Amino acid sequence: MILSGLQIESRLDDDIVIDPYDPQQLNPNSVNLTLHDELMTYEEVVLDMRKANRVRRVEIPAEGYVLNPNQLYLARTVERTETHNLVPMIEGRSSIARLGIFIHAAGGFGDVGFCGHWTLQMFAVQPVRIYPGIPICQIFYHEITGEFLEYSSNKYQHNRDIQPSLLFKELNPDAEDDAQLELQFGLERSHS
Repeated sequence: MILSGLQIESRLDDDIVIDPYDPQQLNPNSVNLTLHDELMTYEEVVLDMRKANRVRRVEIPAEGYVLNPNQLYLARTVERTETHNLVPMIEGRSSIARLGIFIHAAGGFGDVGFCGHWTLQMFAVQPVRIYPGIPICQIFYHEITGEFLEYSSNKYQHNRDIQPSLLFKELNPDAEDDAQLELQFGLERSHS
């Protein structure tokens, strides 16, 4: 069963944390989340699942940034969420999809106990200008039945940044240490 917007609001600061929370973003059965002012793109032409792929950061200026077709963009929500006793999920908003931007086509199924910012996978079918702070996606919550263990991954839990794929940690656990990742995911920034 999906929680109504009013149920979401009544469970804030208990099973649900959305920080910052704006009551204007409350919907009948979800809450809109907003786009942070930074994007990440992969620098590799061929991505390798077994290793950390190089990325580049791009700031989204106030005047907007144009997403180009055939390019995967990673972004994150402004809001940090924390969920207990419920299953959080995010989806793109229909108004955004009608501009040809697909948000979180896969991977929007969250885990009970997830705490952090949501990394968004974005893809545009034609050039589209985006802006920081726009309501880009929506979070909603399913009730869960039966016993469960809360999410406690060392890959994505408690993140504060855009998270590129860390699948290589599962496939090749001895590949990289955190210092090497910091260098590889780097601080190279571009302003467009």
